Amino acid sequence: MNYRVFVEKKEGFRVEAVGLQDELNANLGLDIRCLRLINIYDLFGFSQELLDKCLYSVFGEIVTDRVSTEFDFEGCPYIAVEFLPGQFDQRASSAEDCVHLIDPKADIMIKSGKILVFDKDFAAADIDKVKKYFVNPIESRIKDIAVLERFAHPAAERVSVIEDFINLKEEDLAAYCEDKSLAMNTDDLREVVAYFRKEGRNPYETELKILDTYWSDHCRHTTFNTQLESIEVEECFAADKIKFSLDLYRSMRNELHRQSKDICLMDIATIGAKHLKTKGYLDDLEQSEENNACSVYVDVDVDGQKERWLLMFKNETHNHPTEIEPFGGASTCLGGAIRDPLSGRSYVYQAMRVTGAGNIYMPVTETIQGKLPQRIISTKAANGYSSYGNQIGLATTFVREIYHDNYVAKRLEVGAVVGAVRADNVRRETPKAGDVVIMLGGRTGRDGVGGATGSSKEHNANSLELCSSEVQKGNAPEERKLERLFRRSEVTRLIKKSNDFGAGGVCVAIGELADGLDIYLDRVKTKYSGLSGTELAISESQERMAVVLDKKDMDEFIDYCRQENIEVSHIADVTDSNRLRMYLKDEKIVDISRQFIDSAGARHTAKAKIAAVELRNPFVAVF
Repeated sequence: MNYRVFVEKKEGFRVEAVGLQDELNANLGLDIRCLRLINIYDLFGFSQELLDKCLYSVFGEIVTDRVSTEFDFEGCPYIAVEFLPGQFDQRASSAEDCVHLIDPKADIMIKSGKILVFDKDFAAADIDKVKKYFVNPIESRIKDIAVLERFAHPAAERVSVIEDFINLKEEDLAAYCEDKSLAMNTDDLREVVAYFRKEGRNPYETELKILDTYWSDHCRHTTFNTQLESIEVEECFAADKIKFSLDLYRSMRNELHRQSKDICLMDIATIGAKHLKTKGYLDDLEQSEENNACSVYVDVDVDGQKERWLLMFKNETHNHPTEIEPFGGASTCLGGAIRDPLSGRSYVYQAMRVTGAGNIYMPVTETIQGKLPQRIISTKAANGYSSYGNQIGLATTFVREIYHDNYVAKRLEVGAVVGAVRADNVRRETPKAGDVVIMLGGRTGRDGVGGATGSSKEHNANSLELCSSEVQKGNAPEERKLERLFRRSEVTRLIKKSNDFGAGGVCVAIGELADGLDIYLDRVKTKYSGLSGTELAISESQERMAVVLDKKDMDEFIDYCRQENIEVSHIADVTDSNRLRMYLKDEKIVDISRQFIDSAGARHTAKAKIAAVELRNPFVAVF
């Protein structure tokens, strides 16, 4: 049977409703006298007996809530909101977990939503204002409460070959990039066309999406690796200092014999560390094929005994995701930052958050078209970050938000973390043919598809309507399971190499582990049916990890995962083919040479200008 449950706080406990009422009145200039906020749960596959058991043990508390299967709106206007299909619904997921504690064999599904009920005389025009303010089309939509039916995910589309791709002409490349919404530019696309001409075939659509992901700015730092043909310094009070710094950089390049290397932002950023290394000042730096976090050796006093440990640092920006969906963007900023040192087998114990916003006191009516109001971004991002941190159990010991008008163009969202692990609990080895790749953690969905390419493209007024799959909802309890697993030395000593499921999902997380790989996409565990081979290949996640094991250790490792209630699958095999191959059941839909993937596309060039620096106190906000 299917049911709908309405849950409303009793008088004296309506903190969230009162807070939202005050927010709407203040930000939209409304006069809402009484706002009621109801959480709704659509229940599918419940028996009457199971429903009765769950009403006040799962969906509400008898002291603070009114729980009912019926609700009388008494003629009052209302707005009902639900997540878009495919978006992770943590409230519903947690409710399902609780129901399974009551009946482990129950074949049920839950969807959640919210209803805002207003005063009877609340104007229709004001309802529209609230809808525009409260409903972010990136993640949610208006719910039709007259409908109670289980969403049927469509069957997965077959991955098709892109007909006539190798016949693309030079004059067609720019239009093709725009039409297919590719992150790569025409120079990159020209390289792809030339490669498949040499291969003598048209590519599968998955192959094009994988290359677009691999070569995106997010994954391969295209902007930072762009060759700078010239660097102009505008005259200002700091011009001499800037020119001195550039001369120092050039002298370091000569000393390190890097004249043949391109001058680029990446080289400028890393030249100092390279110089220090040659001087012997970085002997404590751990160097390995895994580059997910900065890792240094330190001596730690453990009960009076010195032990050799690895201390790991990582920072991550989630500017684009937080700009378009603040709660999910900021929460996964922290989750993603944790994930990198975690893949290095360390336990993350401390965090820092630095953000940048425009004027959060600016009236909502003055918001630029296609953007969210600055106050919504700031407040929801703070809620998202703290929600993830509280659930996973991580102390953020420094929080600072910087305000400047230029942050209206793009939000700054930085999460930084510190982790540590005893050095002898970490094994670093190069994978060899015959090794196996295990995928563990959360299931794959459409949320996160295109995250790498989406954050690497320019955006416009339509971005809020078109980017819904590019931002994930974090599932902190799932990542916490991975943290517990990786704290066990008997587990980490089985792992030869590890990579997290950051931007790019399977194609990057697993694709980076070895030069030759056979990946079996039909073994990827999914949140729901209907995902295509392309979606399985590129969907990223905060709560998944890929590890390389010796084949003889696979069963032992899987058993440890099950002890922590972590889902696991044998997802790939290491080969000596030097090719990335992906199979969907019996069909090979990806077969690309490692050399071409690692080429990172066409060589890009640019001219740089360092703008004049304004002489003023940088710690004083100017509005």
